[in-house]
Amino acid sequence: MDFQQIIKKHKWLIAIFVIALLVRIIFVFSTPVKIWDETVYANLGYYLSNNPLDYSVANNGWSDFIPSGGDSFYAWPKMGFRAPLLPYLLMPLYFFNLDFLIIFFIAFVGALSVCLVYLLGKKLFNEKVGLYSAILFLLIPLHVIYSAKILTGVLFTFFVLLTFLIFWKGYEENNKKYKVLFGVFLALALLSRYTALWIMPIFLIYFLVRDKSIKFLKDKYLWYSVLAFFGTLIPWFIYGIFEYNNPIGAFIHGAKASGYWGGLQSWTFFFEYWWQMFSIIGFIFLIALIYILYKKDFFKKEIYLLLIWFAFFLGMAIYMPHKEDRFILAIVPTIALISGYFIDKIKRYKNIVLIGIILISLFSLSSQFYTTYNNSYTDTNKCFLDGNRFLENVDKNSVVITDESTVVYYYTKLETKFYPNPWSYELLNSWTKDYYSDKEVYVLFGDYIIKPEGEFEIIKEDLEKNSEKIWECSEDRGYSAVYKISA
Repeated sequence: MDFQQIIKKHKWLIAIFVIALLVRIIFVFSTPVKIWDETVYANLGYYLSNNPLDYSVANNGWSDFIPSGGDSFYAWPKMGFRAPLLPYLLMPLYFFNLDFLIIFFIAFVGALSVCLVYLLGKKLFNEKVGLYSAILFLLIPLHVIYSAKILTGVLFTFFVLLTFLIFWKGYEENNKKYKVLFGVFLALALLSRYTALWIMPIFLIYFLVRDKSIKFLKDKYLWYSVLAFFGTLIPWFIYGIFEYNNPIGAFIHGAKASGYWGGLQSWTFFFEYWWQMFSIIGFIFLIALIYILYKKDFFKKEIYLLLIWFAFFLGMAIYMPHKEDRFILAIVPTIALISGYFIDKIKRYKNIVLIGIILISLFSLSSQFYTTYNNSYTDTNKCFLDGNRFLENVDKNSVVITDESTVVYYYTKLETKFYPNPWSYELLNSWTKDYYSDKEVYVLFGDYIIKPEGEFEIIKEDLEKNSEKIWECSEDRGYSAVYKISA
């Protein structure tokens, strides 16, 4: 089959991929400033391009400050609590000076995920279900929004999709090669985000429901898959030994770090934000569940695999004390696939229903883009970005004092250090004399970070009185300034 025939055969899938990519790229520009976690992963990729075996923040000029919960062993500068696959995938872009593509990397992965939804839907059901599911997945706000951010959730969802696709080809179509590859891709999912631990029991539950016994344990290729899983993780186990004196130290650090921050949210959190996350597609999914119950389609193994996937992962996310919408990105494919299955079952007005869903979803996405854009393109963010652009042009042998260590490093690639806490200009001045006498020391100050009441004025007054202001941005509702501290 030549290239033109391939294009002709897969024209709908190619069109969906292109549209998915464009939608996600548009959302990349919905916010002007990268958030903390985004810059952490990007900075790690940059640092690894020079030191690929040093996965930490010990010697790279910035800090990802995560509270230690009193356990200094599982604390800064160790970085094992962050799954490593995303930074290592970003590393080549920095190495080959293609870092301008960094902001689009996850958007590309998100668009590829749309293709995987199509392939999985086609494999589980038929080509039409695959097509409907891919269209719905393309438009689900939760996935679109996080495809525009340099975070792990969309990458994790990509590998979860690959894992389920390979699992089905291996253990339902009895392809021995895919049985073994299942272990490899499950390990890659784990290295992309540690919540892959919530994925693993899904396959065990599926086997038990399907076989109503444990005879699946007699499949030697399942055990080859287990070996492939642990074999893929060997480099990370070695890292754990060197960094934590424990092969699973990074996973332990991840579990500990998840309890250090974020607060407690109600078990209803995800249902309260159901519309914002899934738009009309979330309600089509609920109708699809009623249809499945009414028709007793849950006896079909394709359906109960998706239901187990959805229910178990969502249940684990609800159980966790701290919740964020992105934590359930891995169930977005199940919502799209079950909804696509339901749409395929509609006998009359199918096209009208599908067009209506698409139009409502596009309106919902447009509304979310508009809201995000208006809330993000503020004077505060403009001044903060302008301050970073100014610092890009100072001597590279400089230090920036800031409360946004990783963000400032992402934009400037200058060494950073946190403000004294509690604030003390005398301590800041002593740092300059004792530790940075051979460097230029700058303070990036402004209203980008909200300070406790009264502290903003105190810091500004101390800096105005004792240092040289060399740059300032003062807008109606935003302020930033750069001060130079003399030794």
